Amino acid sequence: MDKVLIVGANGTTGKLIVDKVKATTAYEPIAMVRKEEQQAQFKDKGIKTVLADLEKEVTEAVNGMNKVIFAAGSGGKTSDEKTILVDQEGAKKIVDAAKKAGVKKLVMLSSIKADEPESNPDLSNYLKAKEEADQYLRASGLHYTIVRPGTLTNDKATGKIKMAEKLDGKGKITREDVATVLTRVLDDDKAANKTFEMINGETKIEEAIN
Repeated sequence: MDKVLIVGANGTTGKLIVDKVKATTAYEPIAMVRKEEQQAQFKDKGIKTVLADLEKEVTEAVNGMNKVIFAAGSGGKTSDEKTILVDQEGAKKIVDAAKKAGVKKLVMLSSIKADEPESNPDLSNYLKAKEEADQYLRASGLHYTIVRPGTLTNDKATGKIKMAEKLDGKGKITREDVATVLTRVLDDDKAANKTFEMINGETKIEEAIN
């Protein structure tokens, strides 16, 4: 089984991703968390953890991993400084560490309209940070997929999405559906070296990402 490091595993979406990855037969999730007290919830489920902070050194956390899902993020609700440290520079650190460790694929959780920060003045710095991280990944030489979901909701999964390199307007998508997509694109052949936006729609996930 490929070992998959989930960066941001303690987040609302991150926890769902860990569960989705664990439910597969191909991957073993490794939850990356910042604090020791965050480890117990995963260990109770038989999930391994690693301690690392995106604002510090992350190389050791990535060593030995086959694939990585970067799902950490400030959500644009923290200070601009924290957004840069986590969403931009933290992501770059993971990219560098993944490249050094020989990771086979890195899946990046980004944001819809990351390439159009002016489209949302309230989140412009967050979107700029996400785009900077995305561009860095594309230029890294790593095998990747960049997923840019619309506004995340805690609604029940629909199992259906609308996706395109660029979508008209905005939209919403459930966190669980996002977690399903991120797990699906871990496959080397799924959305290889592609960037796409997505919201909930009418096409089944397994058909949209085939």
